Amino acid sequence: MLGYKKKKDLYLAYGIIFGLSIIAFFVRLPRFSQFTVQGHIAIYCISLLLVVFIWESIRNIDRYLNKVLPFEKNIPLRITVQLLAGAIIGSLVRIFIYHFGEPLLPFKLDDMFAAATWVIYILFPGVINLGFFTYHFIARWRFSVIQNESLEREKAQVQFDNLKNQLNPHFLFNALSSLNSLIMEDQRLASEFVQQLSRVYRYVLQFKDESSVNLSTELNFIQHYISLLQTRFKEGITISIEVDQGAKEHKIVPVTLQILIENAIKHNIISEDQPLNIEIFNSGDYLVVSNNLQLRKHVESSNKQGLKNMESLYGFLSDKPVQIEQTDVRFSVKVPLL
Repeated sequence: MLGYKKKKDLYLAYGIIFGLSIIAFFVRLPRFSQFTVQGHIAIYCISLLLVVFIWESIRNIDRYLNKVLPFEKNIPLRITVQLLAGAIIGSLVRIFIYHFGEPLLPFKLDDMFAAATWVIYILFPGVINLGFFTYHFIARWRFSVIQNESLEREKAQVQFDNLKNQLNPHFLFNALSSLNSLIMEDQRLASEFVQQLSRVYRYVLQFKDESSVNLSTELNFIQHYISLLQTRFKEGITISIEVDQGAKEHKIVPVTLQILIENAIKHNIISEDQPLNIEIFNSGDYLVVSNNLQLRKHVESSNKQGLKNMESLYGFLSDKPVQIEQTDVRFSVKVPLL
């Protein structure tokens, strides 16, 4: 892709050179009536060849210096060397033109015009070099921006993965504690509990390296997770899901719903007298996870980074931000559908 970009830029540069040369030809045509049409065409072709020669010479010098004296090594020295090389090339071209070309002209050039050409042929390579310098620093800036975005995205992904890795053992510990009680009380229910637990972890392992999954897939998974929670908390928790069929075709980061539900469980009181009610529904381009607010006074094993990590990750995957809303009675997290 990078090679194509460079080739495309090269074609653009030649297009600009050719376009400017055409404009110059028609500007010069009425000013020098001493020349015939054939003479104008000959001068145009020679001038175009010399401009291309200067351009290609400086382009190859630029490529060579990128290898032996890159900007990263010594910027002032690199710029000085390239400008001097361009000035030398321009001077040599000027000497060549006036040594071989002036005797063929139908008139003699005055001293003022001849002196001005020295300035033009020295400055013209400098303008070309300025274009190469600008191109280099813009490309370097773009690469730096892309690299920083990539690093930030990788950082957000690592933080989110760490969150999932922390969540899974915590969830497993609670699940095994519930299973231990079920084995003594109801072996059939304990067997169903193990099956649901295996489905949950099969999903986590299957999609742990995926950046996104269909919302329908995530909702199928979360049913198994909800079944485990209802076995564990009984009447202390209710979770309702109302998601339109169209929204299910969108995508979501794997285990997002598990993390948001676990976040609600971690921070709120759950009992039969004070049940936790969690609602999952879509609203516009968002999936909403909302719960009634009945905060615990003390929350164990909470670094308060879970939602921040999720916000960072979704910030790279969507133009729409994760929205967190809290009132005196409800807490809601709106996740953009991908």
